[in-house]
Amino acid sequence: MPFTAFGLHPDLVRGTRELGFTRPTPIQEQAIPPAIEGKDVLACAMTGSGKTAAFALAILQRLLGKKRGTTRALVLTPTRELAAQIEQHFAQLAVHTPISVAAIFGGVGMGPQEHAFRSGVDVLVATPGRLLDHLKQPYARLDALEILVLDEADRMLDMGFLPDIRRVLKVLPAKRQTLFFSATMPPPILELTREMLHHPATINLERKAAPAVGITQAIYPVPQDLKSHLLLELLRRDEVHDAIVFTRTKHRSNRLAEFLDRHGIANARIHGNRSQAQRTEALEGFKAGRVRVLVATDIVARGIDIEELGHVINFDVPHVPEDYIHRVGRTARAEATGDAFTFVAPDEEPELRAIERAIGKRLPRIIVPGFDYQHRPPEQFEVPLAQRIAAIRARKAEERARAKAKAERKGSPPAPASRGPGPRGPGSRGPGPRGRRGR
Repeated sequence: MPFTAFGLHPDLVRGTRELGFTRPTPIQEQAIPPAIEGKDVLACAMTGSGKTAAFALAILQRLLGKKRGTTRALVLTPTRELAAQIEQHFAQLAVHTPISVAAIFGGVGMGPQEHAFRSGVDVLVATPGRLLDHLKQPYARLDALEILVLDEADRMLDMGFLPDIRRVLKVLPAKRQTLFFSATMPPPILELTREMLHHPATINLERKAAPAVGITQAIYPVPQDLKSHLLLELLRRDEVHDAIVFTRTKHRSNRLAEFLDRHGIANARIHGNRSQAQRTEALEGFKAGRVRVLVATDIVARGIDIEELGHVINFDVPHVPEDYIHRVGRTARAEATGDAFTFVAPDEEPELRAIERAIGKRLPRIIVPGFDYQHRPPEQFEVPLAQRIAAIRARKAEERARAKAKAERKGSPPAPASRGPGPRGPGSRGPGPRGRRGR
């Protein structure tokens, strides 16, 4: 089926051709027709399935020819990176149309975003928190909104955005079209769909949890304190040329980036404590090939589209299988191929077994020839949590002891004066008849 079969405006079809789209994906085939008709849509589809173009093309088709000057469509999405990517995707598809689009997210100034509200751009792509910041102001009006998209709904639930979403819904027109996209449908998401959707066209492309067909997966058993050295070995041998490396925490991301810096490996970090400018610079540097390794937390496990990414490395085993699927899905996108390696320490075997049960197969184990698995590095990659907590408690105890000693010193009687009482000088204060200071 070609894109022309949807009855799209010729300018939109031209945009799809220039992006290299040759035929619709399954989610596009099933979601675009009812969305263009104005129906609510409930779609369950994995990340990387092409759903952004599905709702973008439908929205652009519906907005073309309508009176402009006010915001008609809103896309809610969980992360800044995903918001920026969706905005770019809209702009690319709409390049030959007059439709305007702007992104609203935190970590950057509010001025240009306020201008987008005041000028009435056709489509806003927003993260819930920053959108609510704007909605406190009189200029932020969405009373003419016709279409709402909730993208990566389950991810927003995981990130605690459900209360924010409910607050946003209260200020939107009740009469609207709603397009709801989620990779999974846990009970809280199903409850939200019942509140938001009216007789939706339902599309369920959720499949048994499995990475894309083109991904070659492998397990690298390795002691926890040798993970960084194993990564360095693979990079030096050029068995891994470039990679997104996922860590479990921001702290471990920082530690790994510092380790790679010390060993001359160009890298960049991207996690929740980095500013938007730092995150954008890191991603652009990686895409441009200026850095070999993008060290990241799960903030980029969904929604970041990097063409020709050869490797994804799970430096830490994800706690749940779904996170594994989304992490490794950063490679082998759009029917390409790629490798996904997972470093597994002995204490992470239970999480690995859960992943293998979810994907229905045992993954191959690889031992790297010539790598010294018995080596014990002099430096500790990460101080164990219990040890860090003990150090914090010890430091706090020392601070309390110092504060107590200082308070006791302040409360003790003053030391005797070095000289006895004598006549007051002419400029001294004191309880005299007028208490006046000498001139």
